[in-house]
Amino acid sequence: MRSEARTLVLIAGFMAALLVALPFSTPLFHALFPALDRPLYTRASFAELTFWHLALVVGATSIAILLGVSAGIFVTREQGRRVRPLLLAVAAIGQTFPPVAVLAIMVPMLGYGAGPTVIALFTYALLPVIVNTVTGLESVERSVLESADGMGLTPLQRLLQVELPLAAPIIFAGIRTATIINIGTATVGSTVGALTLGSPIIEGLSGSNTAYVVQGALLVAVLAVLVDRGFESFAPK
Repeated sequence: MRSEARTLVLIAGFMAALLVALPFSTPLFHALFPALDRPLYTRASFAELTFWHLALVVGATSIAILLGVSAGIFVTREQGRRVRPLLLAVAAIGQTFPPVAVLAIMVPMLGYGAGPTVIALFTYALLPVIVNTVTGLESVERSVLESADGMGLTPLQRLLQVELPLAAPIIFAGIRTATIINIGTATVGSTVGALTLGSPIIEGLSGSNTAYVVQGALLVAVLAVLVDRGFESFAPK
């Protein structure tokens, strides 16, 4: 087994162990935080929080990948080059918005829960996907493109068989960045009622319960490392 795969398995095992052990860790957190009457978060199971956290991240990031890669391809074609500055500017503006501000704007339109959170995560994921798609496609050497044209490939064949495979490592890096950013950003969704690993963090902060914050933050950190190692193991070479 490769070292990357071994590391991934170890981190996955640690994450699974945390999800199994945390519900039974009341004595540990009582010892660590003796001043707290309720040191263990019990409003929802940690497994449930992790599932919905991942569901929000995967859903929002998948939409960003679909639209971001499509937009990146479009603005590297002759007919789309004129809108490239506008597209990048809009995506950059979207990422500069604080997540809480996006949520505040979306709640009156979509209500509380997962909807505003998906919009906020999509907004944050879009820029790195678009930028890396454009960078990857434009990094393909001109001589390679000319060779593909010389072989009689159509523009679509050239894109699918030459450009995208060569640009894949850079595009994949953008997707990786967007996903890791969203794992951390998704925690703020709990401020508008979404069920995420931010739920114990937000409740802990509002109720001065440091144990809740530690439990949520620990799971978010391990989940981010696990997903990052997963991307590392399956990254195109």
